[in-house]
Amino acid sequence: MIRNLRELYQYRALLWSLTSRELGARYRGSVLGFLWTFLNPALLMAVYAVVFSVYMRQRLEHYTLFMFVGLLPWVWFSSSIAGGASTLSDRRDLLTKVRFPPQVLPAHVVLTNGINFLLSLPLMFVLSLASGVVPTWHVVVVPVLVAIQTAFTLALIYFISALNVTFRDLQHIVSNLLTLAFFLTPILYPLDVIPEQYRTMAVYANPMAAIATSYQRVVYEHRLPDPGPLAFCAALSVVLLLAASAYFSSRREELAELV
Repeated sequence: MIRNLRELYQYRALLWSLTSRELGARYRGSVLGFLWTFLNPALLMAVYAVVFSVYMRQRLEHYTLFMFVGLLPWVWFSSSIAGGASTLSDRRDLLTKVRFPPQVLPAHVVLTNGINFLLSLPLMFVLSLASGVVPTWHVVVVPVLVAIQTAFTLALIYFISALNVTFRDLQHIVSNLLTLAFFLTPILYPLDVIPEQYRTMAVYANPMAAIATSYQRVVYEHRLPDPGPLAFCAALSVVLLLAASAYFSSRREELAELV
């Protein structure tokens, strides 16, 4: 992992170049351009708010805010995993170049979607103020949550992108698993809706559940995250990143040949 991080820092100019190019090209040619960075999560929030506030009524106070707080990190996570799964197999033009560092490609996917997430945070705080839920000092924990989510997401993408070079069906399997994971993560419903006998397993078996509920506690409930699940998620993210980095490094020499 240290080697990967050191090389990512060494090639930080390349990483930023790929990220800025992706951000610039994402909405190029559209009328609203970069405004879609804010409109996409806002429209997604509006769809779920209508469905779960009107048709499937939730009794949770300020439900739209509650749902949006969990939805934003999920969009970052799912977009990164979906795009990262094929990031190596789709960029043969770069991988076949001499001395191109392949670990930059998964990292740039996480960074690109992470920047979109950060740019959407003001929208979340505006919605919070509009709902009468004024942010408190607990938001200082948000950078810690961002760091944990970054490590966890990057670890998964290292594993999945390297495996997808050999097993191309994996990217399609992952997209379906993300749909399942979304509904298993307490984003559209509070954690206490899950039966008590399954609640602990739901949080510890699904790191995104611990991360999403931590955001909700900090922004929506004005409480510190539950330390148990969050500490476990942080430790798991570090272990996964170590293992994923080792696996990715062991295959880096053959990636250019397989794509």
